[in-house]
Amino acid sequence: MILQYKNIPIYYNDDGEGKAVVLLHGFMETSAMWKDLVAVIKTGHRVITIDLLGHGRSGCLGYIHTMEMMADAVVFVLNHLKIEKSFFIGHSMGGYVTLALAETFPERFYALCLMNSTPFADSLDRQINRDRAIKVVKQNHRNFIRMSISNLFNPDHREKFHKEIETIVLNAMEMPVQGIVAALEGMKIRKDRRNVLKQLAVYKMAILGQKDPVIEFDNLSTQLTELEVEIIEFPDGHMSHIENKYEFTDIIKHFIEN
Repeated sequence: MILQYKNIPIYYNDDGEGKAVVLLHGFMETSAMWKDLVAVIKTGHRVITIDLLGHGRSGCLGYIHTMEMMADAVVFVLNHLKIEKSFFIGHSMGGYVTLALAETFPERFYALCLMNSTPFADSLDRQINRDRAIKVVKQNHRNFIRMSISNLFNPDHREKFHKEIETIVLNAMEMPVQGIVAALEGMKIRKDRRNVLKQLAVYKMAILGQKDPVIEFDNLSTQLTELEVEIIEFPDGHMSHIENKYEFTDIIKHFIEN
């Protein structure tokens, strides 16, 4: 389904009936990443998936998509659907968007799951790396996409998941350069939301990969425990919904029964 939002399209899917579950994808992904999970959990739940700004079939609002801007677009969809409260699961950048939404609308949460994500702001080194990435994207976005997505997986299993990696890459190739750059700019300037996470008075869970190249596993695990977040550990990389698909699905089924 397509909604018009500030003169751009926002794409979403609405499946099933019951308490709402909102699934927010990561950087250079689309709502299609949730296809297998939706098929399992839509029995007994209303499942909302959304293409975030500049991703999939949703348009761009400018050259910087802040996490707050993306959260506002999500709220627009939920308001249109008359959904007041949901379980929120955010993968990577989708987790940043979820926390931005939680800062302004904590009353809309049944529970929150950060999936291969973090409440921290970018470090200075990370910001510098984002700027480098933006330069590479502007020079050759196709190479950037192929290299970046492959690197999200546990190196030991990249060959095993070759088909899945290729599917994600092909989907990402359809993104406009503007969408990629705007998301990188937005992630670079996002706020530290540890206090938001700590103060959110609902059940909170984090799914972490021990070999995730995007996060510092040991440090993040310790910090999240101190923020009263339940930690679920998987042995692989950043793409838990693929690398640890069946265990991940079972965990999410349990999460939305809380």
